[in-house]
Amino acid sequence: MTVLLVLATIADLGLAALLIGVSGFIFGGGPEGMHGPTVLAAAWIAMIVGCFAAPVIGFVLRARGRLDLGALIAWLPPIAGLAALAFPHPY
Repeated sequence: MTVLLVLATIADLGLAALLIGVSGFIFGGGPEGMHGPTVLAAAWIAMIVGCFAAPVIGFVLRARGRLDLGALIAWLPPIAGLAALAFPHPY
């Protein structure tokens, strides 16, 4: 289970890096930016914070003996990202 927690941490950090890397194209002021609304920016920041917080919570739960719940919480951001891709875009 510790291996799953470490893999979840790598996946979460990769997802956070992807969100940070793509944010300039969504919220940037340049010609390629979409000038995203403030509500979308707040949700985007919440997703990035969730990607960093999930592995920390997972390791804290591992230290307290709840390895299964910690691994599940650490895998929530990648699972939520895959679930979001499963639904069609409304635009």
